[in-house]
Amino acid sequence: MKAMVLAAGRGERMGALTRDEPKPLLDIGGERLIERQLRLLANAGIDEVVINLSYRGGAIREFLGATSRWGQSIVYSEEGEPALETGGGIIAALALLGSAPFIAVNADIVTDFDYSQLRRDGVDALLVLVPNPAHHPQGDFGLEASGLVTAEPPFLTFSGISMLSPALFDGIEPGRRRLRPILESAIAQGRVEGVVHEGLWHDIGTPQRLAEARQLVDALG
Repeated sequence: MKAMVLAAGRGERMGALTRDEPKPLLDIGGERLIERQLRLLANAGIDEVVINLSYRGGAIREFLGATSRWGQSIVYSEEGEPALETGGGIIAALALLGSAPFIAVNADIVTDFDYSQLRRDGVDALLVLVPNPAHHPQGDFGLEASGLVTAEPPFLTFSGISMLSPALFDGIEPGRRRLRPILESAIAQGRVEGVVHEGLWHDIGTPQRLAEARQLVDALG
């Protein structure tokens, strides 16, 4: 199985912190955000990774090179600016990802989720959902006891971690596209399942949440 690390976002809410450096290269606990994802993927046996690039993408390419320090091969999907958003970025990288389901993960999260759990047959997507954080109390998707993701409350928050099948994007034209409408269409067809992660998960969307994540990681050692 391959993986895609989504690293093209500009991180505008981070202010001066990302003026000269892309958000995936911000340091937490002595490790860059994107390195944390690569390490977790390596622990799950993922040795081929695609990374999409846009804002200051050259800095990410220069830092990581063609091979991670865990021995993973890395190829890059260059989007230019503006970025293609999550859905469009994945569609643009499908030729690099191949015909099998793949893991997709946001570069700007801190988690202890075990990516080896992301294996499921017969679905277009397997989403990792988390309890709603204070900054996103409304949540995103519902989850039935059977594991089927729905559009009905109560809602949980999509973590930015998923297994996706290329079939999810069949018939969708390339271009700048959000992922959520694509998922919603598949959810309406009963083609999306989910799992709940109750462990560590922190979204680095603002300087305050970055500071909180740093404190949390330092406390955990």
